[in-house]
Amino acid sequence: MYAILVYDIDESRVSKVLKTCRKYLTWIQRSVFEGEITEGNLELLSEELKRIIKDQTTS
Repeated sequence: MYAILVYDIDESRVSKVLKTCRKYLTWIQRSVFEGEITEGNLELLSEELKRIIKDQTTS
């Protein structure tokens, strides 16, 4: 499947989110990614991002 991912997140987590997203998708600009991704990898990406966001809200 083809995915487009756009995020808006606290500046303190941007580098972690960028690094995580680049493992699965192509970085287009700032907070925009796109590319082919399997459903399994989409689930992995989603779980990784949830952990990063959860870390942000508990800090």
